Amino acid sequence: MNMKLVVEPDPGMQPGRKKTTGRGHIKIDDVTIGFRSGATFNRAVEKTSLDIQPGQFVCILGPSGCGKSTLLNSVAGYVKPTTGQVLVDDHPVIGPGPDRGMVFQQYSLFPWKTVHQNIAFGPKLAGRSSRECDSIANTLLSMIGLSKIANKLPGELSGGMQQRVGIARALANYPDVLLMDEPFGALDAQTRLIMQESLLDIWSEFEITVLFVTHDVDEAIFLADRILIMSTSPGSIIADLSVNLERPRKGELATSDEFVRLKRKCLSFIRQESLKAFSESGEW
Repeated sequence: MNMKLVVEPDPGMQPGRKKTTGRGHIKIDDVTIGFRSGATFNRAVEKTSLDIQPGQFVCILGPSGCGKSTLLNSVAGYVKPTTGQVLVDDHPVIGPGPDRGMVFQQYSLFPWKTVHQNIAFGPKLAGRSSRECDSIANTLLSMIGLSKIANKLPGELSGGMQQRVGIARALANYPDVLLMDEPFGALDAQTRLIMQESLLDIWSEFEITVLFVTHDVDEAIFLADRILIMSTSPGSIIADLSVNLERPRKGELATSDEFVRLKRKCLSFIRQESLKAFSESGEW
């Protein structure tokens, strides 16, 4: 089925945004991703193209099973496109690399390593000296406000603290792109809001490109410069919405007229696609 892509006009660099380093340009060029099961070929993502400029914060929304995580994993290098290609800074993505940091919903920390050791692991693997690894870990611990628990094990931390460590570990090699797959989905509402504000501070400090998958409309509007909405499986981008809300952002933005307008628009797209998914699956 041919669907018309809805694109809202980009109002330009938003108030409060700094200039970027110029690195972290993501280009997804006519990508289809499928998986073979016996004689059956199942498409998860179909003929999707996307251009994300350096330093942008982009959120992907869509109904469950629409291919959001699959598309994200293709940028990470964990999934190879069936057709088309993914490029970061004009280089084809052929596998994971230090130019891209990844944060998952599950905290994915080494339980036997301290917080400091978890953050220093990436630089150590990259061949940096012990002094450099310590310096990087200490700097990031200070930035995320966890210097006092540097020697604790992950199991001794709350979920929010573990995810802060996970973000710091993803940033330890100073990547140009940060990829995030529903990283705050397991947190309670108050911790989630604090984490969102903390992430925006880190993003502004690092001037990094962020591609963030979420199923939470409020979260997407609060965080993003752009919101991409995907169709039901096989997924493709059906809307590209600019978020023209002033930065820095705080929780009270959720009651503003522009926030409510965007929320209604996002929910309308997602409801349409969810109804299609239910209708096609025969679950009515």
